[in-house]
Amino acid sequence: MSTNESHPVRTCVGCRQRAAKQDLLRVVAQDGVLAPDPAGRSPGRGAYLHRSTACLDLALRRRAFTRALRAQAALDPHRLTEHVEQVEIRKTVRTD
Repeated sequence: MSTNESHPVRTCVGCRQRAAKQDLLRVVAQDGVLAPDPAGRSPGRGAYLHRSTACLDLALRRRAFTRALRAQAALDPHRLTEHVEQVEIRKTVRTD
């Protein structure tokens, strides 16, 4: 990042590292389910996560999504887990 330009920065709820907003995946709660929001346009509160299973696992273990999204109950991570795994598979295929 250049010091002359201003870029939005967010914190990953998994590893707690700050990164450019464009490098993170926005996650929202929809009907009790953690849903990926790659376009960043879904309504409501969002949490940010690196597109890696390591950060996802950390966030789930720490119950970070429930806190960050201010959810009243546990959220189902199935849809988000599938999305992150697919992103990692695509990354692997591109580098091979």
